[in-house]
Amino acid sequence: MAHEIKVPVLPESVADATIATWHVKAGDKVTRDQNLVDIETDKVVLEVVSPADGVVGEILFEDDATVLGEQVIGSIEEAGAATPAPDAPTASPSVSADTGSQKVSDINVPVLPESVADATIATWHVQVGEPVSRDQNLVDIETDKVVLEVVAPADGALSEILAEEGATVIAEEVIAKFVEGAKASAPSAAAPATESTGDEDALSPSVRRLLAEKDIDPASVKGTGKGGRITKEDVEKHLKAAPTPSASAPADSAPSLVLGDRTEKRVPMTRLRKTIANRLLEAKNSTAMLTTFNEVNMKPIMDLRKQYQESFEKRHGIRLGFMSFYVKAVTEALKRYPEVNASLDGDDICYHNYFDISIAVSTPRGLVTPVLKDCDTLGMAGIEKGIKTLAIKGRDGKLSLDELQGGNFTITNGGVFGSLMSTPIINPPQSAILGMHKIQERAMVVDGKIEILPMMYLALSYDHRLIDGKESVGFLVTVKEMLEDPTRLLLDV
Repeated sequence: MAHEIKVPVLPESVADATIATWHVKAGDKVTRDQNLVDIETDKVVLEVVSPADGVVGEILFEDDATVLGEQVIGSIEEAGAATPAPDAPTASPSVSADTGSQKVSDINVPVLPESVADATIATWHVQVGEPVSRDQNLVDIETDKVVLEVVAPADGALSEILAEEGATVIAEEVIAKFVEGAKASAPSAAAPATESTGDEDALSPSVRRLLAEKDIDPASVKGTGKGGRITKEDVEKHLKAAPTPSASAPADSAPSLVLGDRTEKRVPMTRLRKTIANRLLEAKNSTAMLTTFNEVNMKPIMDLRKQYQESFEKRHGIRLGFMSFYVKAVTEALKRYPEVNASLDGDDICYHNYFDISIAVSTPRGLVTPVLKDCDTLGMAGIEKGIKTLAIKGRDGKLSLDELQGGNFTITNGGVFGSLMSTPIINPPQSAILGMHKIQERAMVVDGKIEILPMMYLALSYDHRLIDGKESVGFLVTVKEMLEDPTRLLLDV
C-alpha cells in the first residue's frame, strides 16, 4: 500500500511554504512517525512524519522548492503491503490477513461548532494494534473552546493513524482506521522495526517537541508505549519524578556558564489561550465598558454558614459555600433589573426571561466560563452541586460545548486567589460581569461605633451602551442588600 506524503494544512494567513530539509532519500527504509522532511513557513517549521513503516518511494519536490498546503510531495511504500498471506489475497490492505473478514471503519473528527473552523489533534491515548473496548476514548481533539473525545465505535483496534498529535484537522475528517474485533497481533509485523529503533526519529513530533522544551535526553525516559516507544505521559512522569531542575545541570554545565540563570523558554499559545486573548481584546474594543464598586459585610452569611454547615452537608452531601449565596443574590437582582440580563444584537436589545449564569473557572488550560442554567429554579444545594460538577469537568478538560455556550451574566471570584479589588472584563455578548473579591477584616463605623467586620469589595463591569448608571448601581446595591441580609432571599423582599 502506498501512502502519499503531503504538506500539512497551512495556517489561514500563510499562502505557501518551502521545503527546508529532506531527512531521507528515495529507497530509504523508514519507521512509523519518523521525521521525513521539514517544511518552513514564514511563521513556523512543520515536521512531516512517516504514516507507516515502509520505503521512501518518489520524492516530487527537492529542498528549497515552494509548495502549497496539502500538496503531495512524495510517497511511502508500506512494508509488506505487496505480500499478503497466500490464502487471503483479497484482504483489506489496511489490516493484516487474518482481519480480512472483519469490518474496517473510519475514525472521524466530530462535527465542530458553527464558529469553529478547525481543531488540533491533542493526544492519542492508544497505539496502532492496541486492543480497545467499545466507547473507550481513542483521542482528544482540541478546539479553541473545548477538548472533544473520540471514542471507539466497537471492540477492536486501530489499524492506522492518519493524523498525528499536533496535526490540524477539520470537521468529519478521517483521522484513523479502525478494525472491529481486531486482535492486538494485527500490526505485529511492524513491531521488530519499532523495537530495534532507538534514535529520536522513532518519537512522535509532540514527544520530540516536549523533550526539546524540557531539555531531556530521550535515553533517560522509560517508554511504556508500543515496542517501548516514549509517550507524552512517559515524559510527564519523568518530569514529576525528577527531584529538581538542577539535577541535570552537570550534563549541560557549559551553556549554563555562559548564560548563567538568564534563561528563556518559548512555547506556542494553546488554542484556548488564543481565544481568551482575542475575546478579551474584543470586549475592550467593542463595548463601552464601565465599572462601579460597592462593599458588602459578609458577617451575616459567615454566621449563617457556621450555624447550618454541618446539617446542610449531612442532608445534601455537599458543603455550603459562598458561591451559592452569590448566585442566588445575582439571580434576584437580575429579575429586578432586566437590562443587566439582556444583550445587544446589532441594533436590537434581546431581553432574556431565563437566568443562565456563567461561572468563571480557572483550569490548567486557561480561564473558562461554564454555564449554570436556570438558576432561578435551583436551591442552594443544587447550585453548590452544579458549580462543583462544572469545576471538576473544567479541571479535567471534560466540559461539553453545551455547558460552555450561552449564559446571560458572569460571576468571577478573584478572591480565592487573594485579589482585593479588580475591574473584570465583560464576557461578550453578555452586558455585565460581577467580580467578587477577598474577604478581609476592616474597621467599619456601625451606628456611630467602630467595629471590625469581614468586608468584601464588589465590582460590576457593564456595557454603558445598554445599561445606565441608575440600573448598574441599583443592581449592585440589590446584590449587597441580599448578601448582608440573607433572609431577603427567602422572603423575596
